[in-house]
Amino acid sequence: MIRTENLQKRFGTVKAVDGVSFTAPDGIVTGLLGPNGAGKTTTLRMIYGLMKPDAGAISIDNTSVTDPLLVQSRLGVLPDQSGLYPRLTAREHIRYFGQLQGLAADELESRIEQWVRILDLKSVIDRRVGGFSHGERTKVAMARALVHDPQNILLDEPTNGLDVMSTRAVRDVIRHLREQGKCILFSSHVMQEVSALCDRIVVIGKGRVVADGTAEDLLAMTGKETLEDAFVNLVGEGGAE
Repeated sequence: MIRTENLQKRFGTVKAVDGVSFTAPDGIVTGLLGPNGAGKTTTLRMIYGLMKPDAGAISIDNTSVTDPLLVQSRLGVLPDQSGLYPRLTAREHIRYFGQLQGLAADELESRIEQWVRILDLKSVIDRRVGGFSHGERTKVAMARALVHDPQNILLDEPTNGLDVMSTRAVRDVIRHLREQGKCILFSSHVMQEVSALCDRIVVIGKGRVVADGTAEDLLAMTGKETLEDAFVNLVGEGGAE
């Protein structure tokens, strides 16, 4: 479970995150929905420790992020940029992150083969990633994030720029993780992805939470017939600064 309380982050005169509070429970996909620039990525970066909040609190499975090593062992993160090293193979990337998480050699190799199978990486697993397609890079980054079997998964725009087949593969993985009872926090500005995957939606506009509930809750709250119309009603044309 991931919980944030009154998160705040300012960059110069811009308040990127302005009192964001929500809970992402285990066993469901919680979507952070908002226009570009609304504060979604900044919020995720504070949760996984890349940025320090100016104010507020974050807990992972009831453990404060002030204990970073314990928290990071329970997080799997697919950031907005994959950050892959072009001269390493896909297998080397996944193995390296598994070693950083302290997995024993036999268990690590078994986990690598598991994700090769789930993500259909067999044809590229021992190739350097420098020539990979965007979809192949995303799959490697996802396997790298999940190899240590974390309870909590953060996905920042995971299907952005993917083709149809890669999008389907990522969606299938997310559903598989939900069935395992994982906590999945999914950031997106694409309505189709949120509708297809998210059990609960936290709508962010101008760095603030403007709604929190199921898709049906948001429709009832706004009196709209489609999630897209509800979203526009909630964030308006100026949802991002």
